[in-house]
Amino acid sequence: MRASPVVTPSLRRVELFERIRREADASGLTGLGVCSVEPFDQTRQDIIAANSSGRAASLTFTFSNPERSSDVRSSFPWAERLVVAAHAYLPTAGSPGAAAPGTGRIARFAEDDHYRPLRGGLHRIGELLRSGGHRAEVLADDNRLVDRAAAVRAGVGWWGKSTMVLVPGAGPWVLLGSVVTDTLLPVTAPMRRSCGACDACLPACPTGALVAPGILDASRCLARWAQAPGWIPEEYRALMGDRIYGCDDCLEACPPGDRVLAAAVEPAGRVDVVALLGADDDELRDRFDRFYIPRNDVRHLRRNALIVAGNSRDRAMVDAVAPFVEHSDPMLRGHAAWALGRLGGEKAATALAVLRHDRDPAVAAEAAAATAGTLG
Repeated sequence: MRASPVVTPSLRRVELFERIRREADASGLTGLGVCSVEPFDQTRQDIIAANSSGRAASLTFTFSNPERSSDVRSSFPWAERLVVAAHAYLPTAGSPGAAAPGTGRIARFAEDDHYRPLRGGLHRIGELLRSGGHRAEVLADDNRLVDRAAAVRAGVGWWGKSTMVLVPGAGPWVLLGSVVTDTLLPVTAPMRRSCGACDACLPACPTGALVAPGILDASRCLARWAQAPGWIPEEYRALMGDRIYGCDDCLEACPPGDRVLAAAVEPAGRVDVVALLGADDDELRDRFDRFYIPRNDVRHLRRNALIVAGNSRDRAMVDAVAPFVEHSDPMLRGHAAWALGRLGGEKAATALAVLRHDRDPAVAAEAAAATAGTLG
């Protein structure tokens, strides 16, 4: 009579990991790995260096508290492992295509709530772990963990020169998340891959924000400026082009993402700028609730839309911009002045005349600088 195989704790953990992998596959997750929870010391040092040098600009999120975001046990003392997963949002997110009159562009990751399927898969993994008597906590888009560092340690992807994590088959077109657990699952090895000699992302950045491989100067990054509070510096406004939110330029240049990018043909991610400028606060918050807007203040979306209107050079946009010369917010009056200067023409000049002696010196200065452009 053959003896029954001995089921050791180690074997049970291997079997549990295989069940997790099957759940991840069934949930449509692109990559899966497991890593230890030792502090991400290099990541912490990198964040501190970015903060102290000014390269982090006003970035918050994981940059606000690097000691916490680089050490998951500071939030979960019981943690033993991170189950890390990726979700590819292309080709589902489609493509905004070429610039279209009267429209602004949204980066593909924000075209819809593409964190929803990622969170769904992670929650199912968490439920699986809890059903086995283990603790589990989902972290997705969460400032308690630098998810890119966890993904690299777990072997889900590798650091790209763009600072993005690149995942086989999807390149940089992924969102990342983790499940913190107290069970000692077997860890997966980091990938032995890199970008090699490829540096296509660096020259693709329209502002040179990628100052060196793997180093981002956020003070130059258009995606960061689209989310930043306050006035956008004049030198970046023309470079914003038709961007309402986010920037995909370095991702589009990344060869590992070419296959899914080529398959993303469904039109998506275009916004009617006139409608955006005319919408009320509640409508904007409801429509764009997935955006990271400073203090949930949608005037920053209007600010971005005014810049896009100015960059269109379409004088038909003057009627949508002109009402903002009487707006109560100086930031919007100032950006409206800049946009009217770009649009030009008699109607723009008439609207600008209202602001030449604005009570706010910054607005008056914007109007004075813009007036010459209205006659072009």
